[in-house]
Amino acid sequence: MISNLKISNIAIIKEAVVDFDNGLNVLTGETGAGKSIIIDAINAILGERTSRELIRTGSNNAEVTAYFEDINNNVIDVLNELGLSCEDDNSLLISRKISLDGKNVCKVNGTTINVSMLKRLGQALVNVHGQLDNHNLLNEELHYTYIDNYAENKKIKDKYLSAYYDYCETKKQYNSLIVNESEKARKIDLLTYQINEIIDADIKIGELDELNSRKKMLQNAEQLLTLLNNAIEIFDGNDNFNGVNDMLNTASTSLINASSYNESLSKIADSVTDMSYNIGDISSELKDFVYNFDVNPAELDLIEERLDILFKLTKKYGSTEEEILDFLKNAQTELDNITFFDKKKDELEKEVNNKLMILEQASKELSDNRKKYSELFVNEITEELSFLDMSSITFKVVQNKKDFDETGADEIYFLISANAGEEPKPLSKIASGGELSRIMLGIKSVLAGKDDIDTLIFDEIDVGISGRTAQKVSEKMAVIGKNHQLICITHLAQIAAMADSHYLIEKKVVEGKTKTMISLLDRDSEIKELARILGGAEITDTVLQCVVLTGIPKTLAINKTITVLKSVIIAS
Repeated sequence: MISNLKISNIAIIKEAVVDFDNGLNVLTGETGAGKSIIIDAINAILGERTSRELIRTGSNNAEVTAYFEDINNNVIDVLNELGLSCEDDNSLLISRKISLDGKNVCKVNGTTINVSMLKRLGQALVNVHGQLDNHNLLNEELHYTYIDNYAENKKIKDKYLSAYYDYCETKKQYNSLIVNESEKARKIDLLTYQINEIIDADIKIGELDELNSRKKMLQNAEQLLTLLNNAIEIFDGNDNFNGVNDMLNTASTSLINASSYNESLSKIADSVTDMSYNIGDISSELKDFVYNFDVNPAELDLIEERLDILFKLTKKYGSTEEEILDFLKNAQTELDNITFFDKKKDELEKEVNNKLMILEQASKELSDNRKKYSELFVNEITEELSFLDMSSITFKVVQNKKDFDETGADEIYFLISANAGEEPKPLSKIASGGELSRIMLGIKSVLAGKDDIDTLIFDEIDVGISGRTAQKVSEKMAVIGKNHQLICITHLAQIAAMADSHYLIEKKVVEGKTKTMISLLDRDSEIKELARILGGAEITDTVLQCVVLTGIPKTLAINKTITVLKSVIIAS
């Protein structure tokens, strides 16, 4: 669970620290106080997309740090997949810094990771539910995901996907062979021409570099010989001066004689003697090169012709000799496939049928499991919705066959009837905003026990509900909070009243700047905040003393509190 959240320079929050607890954590406050900023900060630490607009005016960067305690084995498995580790006490410290230049620095226990890794980890740590999820519930193409999550179909789905991709690849190979006779003849002619053109060229690896090097040398032969002869003359000398070799020989003889008087000079004498030998060898090699250098004008023409052939091939089949030869190999394989079409066709057709059989088996296993758990899912959702004041609703999962794709061979979607006797219809045609919120809460309740995510976040799930329904929703959230850490932003007193920890988000002007403040409410402050949510302008001493929470179950106490507050508000 997330036990501590620190926010720096995000929107109108300069510095804020929130210590979350187990159970139901509720955040309330006036509209525009900054409740959504808290969710933006949490989304940032979970690896979701952020914007530089999130950075507080006047700051160069924003930073969010979250401390997670008692992480479960599923999170540890994800850490291992990412090459990361948690502390010995199963804790994680995650930070993300967002800069104006667009750079993001993400760290897990001090190790720098990229945003995609952070998102993968965040999906295992926290499940965030906002109003967008209600809209996604209207998308029938996503309904199968709820059933798969409920049925815990990951292994079966992975097995199906493996069979599906295997079948598609084999089917693609088979289809590439199925061409009509005219197309077949045209393809054979083209491939034969391409193969012969490359084979006739007799390409050798490295030939282009060698030809270009030889061409450059031949084009500059005169200047090359002049430079080489200059070097030889410097080494060997001429009638007007002694060359380097003669001077080194003389120096070597002088040093050898000098070493007879001082043995320490013998090493220097040896070094000069070696230099003399080396210069002599170099001069001999240069003379041999010049002597054997044959400039044939016809050779340059032949090189130009060869380069022209290779240039045309590179334009058609690849920029290097290796790519051209790879093209040749692939063309020969394709020609063989077409030439020996009947044999290849029979082999691939048999393989396609085998792969299809495996795919059908995997698909049946997935479909049967979905059907089995759909029935259980409907029963549990109906029970949850009945508790949430939707006892007249009929919830139905429709499962029809469709062509194979990455989701399986099932078309799955939900139908509801809000009133008894009405035919179930798609959610988009019937469900109101409040009904969608309750249906999604019901789904979340059912799925809560199916995943390993310890922390659930609800961002204004109370849209479109009030009164008795709101009380039911609050009780359901309290139940979920017994097994999960729940963080909820709400505008309803009924939900806020059920909080194990209640935080007030306020916007204040300090030193001419607007700041958002977050504070954990004590018992008295919580009662005042509930009164504000209900609409009371002023709370009297009578209201503040109307309920003594000590020793009384919170649900009953809060109901009494709300009743008294309402009566006071009405009376005023």
